[in-house]
Amino acid sequence: MRVATWNVNSVKQRVARLLPWLDQRQPDVVCLQETKLTDSAFTELLGGELAGRGYAMALHGEVQWNGVAILSRVGLDDVVTGVVGAPGFPLPEARAVAATCGGIRVHSLYVPNGRTPGSDHYAYKLDWLAALRDVLAAGPEVAIACGDLNIAPTDADVFDPDAYIGQTHVTPPERAALAELTALGMRDVVRDRWPDRRVFTYWDYRAGMFHKDLGMRIDLVLASGPVAERVRAAWVDRQARKGTGPSDHAPVIVDLDEAPDGDIGPVVPPPSAPAAKRGSTKLPQSS
Repeated sequence: MRVATWNVNSVKQRVARLLPWLDQRQPDVVCLQETKLTDSAFTELLGGELAGRGYAMALHGEVQWNGVAILSRVGLDDVVTGVVGAPGFPLPEARAVAATCGGIRVHSLYVPNGRTPGSDHYAYKLDWLAALRDVLAAGPEVAIACGDLNIAPTDADVFDPDAYIGQTHVTPPERAALAELTALGMRDVVRDRWPDRRVFTYWDYRAGMFHKDLGMRIDLVLASGPVAERVRAAWVDRQARKGTGPSDHAPVIVDLDEAPDGDIGPVVPPPSAPAAKRGSTKLPQSS
């Protein structure tokens, strides 16, 4: 079974990329984030195309912002939208949907950004993650929680730790909140498989960050033990970030039981840019 997660940064803007990608990569379960459409608008836009490819849909969207989805061609049961006990900002936002697909409880997640450390949105992010922890702790045992978690787990998951000083995504409280999820037995399968490799999933649109490979790894697949033991390949589809009209995120693909493309590496195709010298590059918003 092939499971993928992708922050598409507006599914309406990404239709011309998403459908060919589905045809090429043939994922069995796809978790999408930042769909930015209501459920009815998503269905009107893509329902026919997805049904023709054998996908059932679980949607949780809203107008203009946020939005998550699960597409599955291996079953889609017991759909739950939102995270029980999670706060809103101030109202609940469309940031989570869960369903059972092929015997696995799958959570598609778009964790709040946090904006600025110490801000109200930062506190919201931490409280939201605490509610997610409680949901995952309640089971079931066979589960995947994936999506745009808006946290780089370690300094190795950003192009330059110095560039992120004072920024969200890397602060100790955020990383501690993520560590509480992994303490439940949810394993970061990409890092498990490639512990010493440079792997990013997001590159800012500005300042040529993608071409320079100045990115961060914030799109994660966390799998419980029974699922993690089935992983045969785990990789970032960097090809989907190239070309015309891409999202600023690349999909993460995890193959269970068998790997159709083989155990092909952590990032496909690998970047051609060398690692930047530490301290040599600032984030675009800091320039």
